[in-house]
Amino acid sequence: MKIAVGLSGGVDSSVAALLLQDQGHDVVGITMRLWRGTYRGGTRDACFGPGEEEDIARAERLAKDLGIPYRVFDCSETYERAIVDTFRAITLRGETPNPCVLCNAALKFGLLPRLAREAGLPFDRFATGHYAQIVPQGDRLAIRRAVDTHKDQSYFLYRLSQEQLAATLFPLGGLTKPEVRKIAAAHGLVTAEQGDSQDFYSGDKEELIGATPKAGDIVDMSGKVLGHHEGFWNFTVGQRKGLGAFGPEPHYVIRLDACHNRVVVGTRAEAYSQEFAVSDLHWMGQPPTGEPLTAWVKIRSTGIPFGPVTFENGVCRAAGEGLFGVAPGQSAVFYDESGTVLCGGVIRTKN
Repeated sequence: MKIAVGLSGGVDSSVAALLLQDQGHDVVGITMRLWRGTYRGGTRDACFGPGEEEDIARAERLAKDLGIPYRVFDCSETYERAIVDTFRAITLRGETPNPCVLCNAALKFGLLPRLAREAGLPFDRFATGHYAQIVPQGDRLAIRRAVDTHKDQSYFLYRLSQEQLAATLFPLGGLTKPEVRKIAAAHGLVTAEQGDSQDFYSGDKEELIGATPKAGDIVDMSGKVLGHHEGFWNFTVGQRKGLGAFGPEPHYVIRLDACHNRVVVGTRAEAYSQEFAVSDLHWMGQPPTGEPLTAWVKIRSTGIPFGPVTFENGVCRAAGEGLFGVAPGQSAVFYDESGTVLCGGVIRTKN
């Protein structure tokens, strides 16, 4: 089988390519170029930043070591328009964007393999180093959590279409990160000790937002002014660090009020939500009919699915104290008890 592997210059995609080659497949490496130098960037390892050139050089060296063809495709214009501009717009309306979810569906599993085929590279499947599994769900396909739950990336993949899933392979879904590093070291791969990307952007995100500092109030849940800030976009829901002390109890960001340039804070108990609405739903299987769906949910990429919760007509309800730091703009991804993705969407409102 001919397989194109998305090489990022990291250990995971490197081992994915190695494993597929060892299985006898005809492998070619392909990489997205995202960075045009539009922003200052930084020094941290990330998908979007000036460190990209080092990543590409590392991927090219790996391809030579494996003896496979390698091509780089310029996706930078589309990335800045579809991902960076969207990140800015969502942030400035007081929500918390998730650029990696958008990038995976639109670019990594969309634009990149399409450009490769248009350039005359024939391949049957597209593979990446994501920690996730693809499993049948009735007559459809779905994403399941990886064996290594600490590295699981299923949360970022819920928007992949059936066509994308049918054409995709995740060679690392059944492996742990230590096993992957061990394989890389045993084969002398240049990426064996390469660190993991920490975020999607390597510089100060305020630069991406591009907003002029604007003084506003930090208020409690009753509207009482507790302090001041220079722009609500510098805060995230659930944040504790950097707020200062507003009394004997720690305070957390509860809500960002873009209309009034206010940051609403409260106690930890006030930061929990028992109910929130989700829109722009993408189902892996067929949407259920009848009874409310019982599921487990992740409202951010870190942590484990919370549940059980009930989900019906786009509304998620959690028993007990609820979920901490529910952030409009973030994705809510719902799983069944086996860890298979049922659906996902964007959080809109919370109670």
